Amino acid sequence: MARVTLADVAARVGVSAKSVSNVVNGTGWVSAEVRQRILTAIDELGYRPNLAARQLRNGRSGLIALVLPDLREPYFAEFASSFVRVAQTRSLTVLIAQTNGDHETELAMMAGQGFPALDGIVMSPLLLTAADIAARPATPPLVLIGEQAESLVGPSAHHVGIDNVSAAAAATTHLIAHGRRRIAAVGVQESGPSATSRLRFEGYLRALAAAGIDPDPSLFAVVETFDRAEGSISVQRLLASGAEFDALFCFSDSLALGALYTLGSHGVSVPDRVQVMGFDDIDEGRFHIPAFSTVDHGVEKAAETILDILTSRSSPEPGSHHSVPYSLITR
Repeated sequence: MARVTLADVAARVGVSAKSVSNVVNGTGWVSAEVRQRILTAIDELGYRPNLAARQLRNGRSGLIALVLPDLREPYFAEFASSFVRVAQTRSLTVLIAQTNGDHETELAMMAGQGFPALDGIVMSPLLLTAADIAARPATPPLVLIGEQAESLVGPSAHHVGIDNVSAAAAATTHLIAHGRRRIAAVGVQESGPSATSRLRFEGYLRALAAAGIDPDPSLFAVVETFDRAEGSISVQRLLASGAEFDALFCFSDSLALGALYTLGSHGVSVPDRVQVMGFDDIDEGRFHIPAFSTVDHGVEKAAETILDILTSRSSPEPGSHHSVPYSLITR
């Protein structure tokens, strides 16, 4: 069977091959209606761009690597899905890889090892250091995401993300505004990659201080990882300690789901006796009973910002932090 060409797609839609090329390569201007017709024809005809020829022609492969620590964690899986969806609207292909938080794997993937020619790497590292980032080659372009990477921006890397301190303060303030004064912080970490915990804990303390509430260490629930099991265990320890609390600020939705399991199994009414706040706005949390509020990371906007950086010929110099808006989802 003969390979489907740009000309074949153009003939099906009734446009020029240049218009099809613009859609495939994410260049030039094509109206939304024509773009959709071209994408439909590409699907129907089974057109596959010749990546090697594309790179020879314009120096771009149309490939972006997305490197995440653990795809079993709902937040990362949902981020990957949103990122791929946004990339597809720009006719870009995303290659997804998982590091399992291993330092050697992070180093290799940051350098592009094992990937074909890439237009950029998007990475959420857990163990990379500033020295690692400084030592990497300048290409392919690198955009870091995640709180652990926020302090790693330098001459060869951007960072995209929300203001975690401000978001955590807003989440805690919401609980205080509902009359909660004994708010437990579920997600305090004492070892390992702990930047996310540190920033969200800082926001929590800031909100307490603004409301004139003294922090109570008996309400600091320590976890090893941000997952359901740790959320459940940490709240079990809180209950066993006899500490009085009327709200939980959980540093992730996965922690919140585990916390809610333990509260339910102990007959603790939510939200009457204990109000719960999460962080991440994962899909599962939107349909959970009892409902709980959370913080939306602005994933779609983050994906757009990342791809703007990687695909723009006039993108800002590396070494920049690009803040995206968050929002409080109240339920």
